[in-house]
Amino acid sequence: MQTSATPNKNLRVLTLNAIIMALYLALTLFVAPVASGPIQFRISESLNHVVVFNRKLMWGVLGGVIFYNLVFGYGVIDALYGGAQTFVSLGLTALIYNKVKNVKVRLALNTVFFTVSMVFIAVMLTNTGGTEEGFWITYFFLAFSEFIVMAVSAPLMYFLNKAVHFESRV
Repeated sequence: MQTSATPNKNLRVLTLNAIIMALYLALTLFVAPVASGPIQFRISESLNHVVVFNRKLMWGVLGGVIFYNLVFGYGVIDALYGGAQTFVSLGLTALIYNKVKNVKVRLALNTVFFTVSMVFIAVMLTNTGGTEEGFWITYFFLAFSEFIVMAVSAPLMYFLNKAVHFESRV
């Protein structure tokens, strides 16, 4: 006999991911002038850290990235590359979830994953003419700007989790 807990839990996961997606879009639109291109300061990237606390919340972040890049970014190519970069980074963080018990270490690793994976975006920008600088300069500025956002937001998300408890929301 199936209980009503499963449909309610699935609805809760879907709802929380939709909220995260909407929040990602709103935060990215808030900083739109610096959200795309060879230097990106998307404060919405701080939401990448929710996966450190709850792997089920990665789909809202991924959806937000893909939707923003598709509609407000450079279109389909941006959605593909940005989506791949986000999926790989969040996927790596989700894979280490059970192996790395220390939340602070997972936050640090998540920051590293996202910083290094900006290579996807550098490849896209240099191959499509989205930047006049060479690959390495583009990659440096993308990685550096991503690192700043992720490193500054990691402790903020850590303390936000103390109040919100992302891990127990679904």
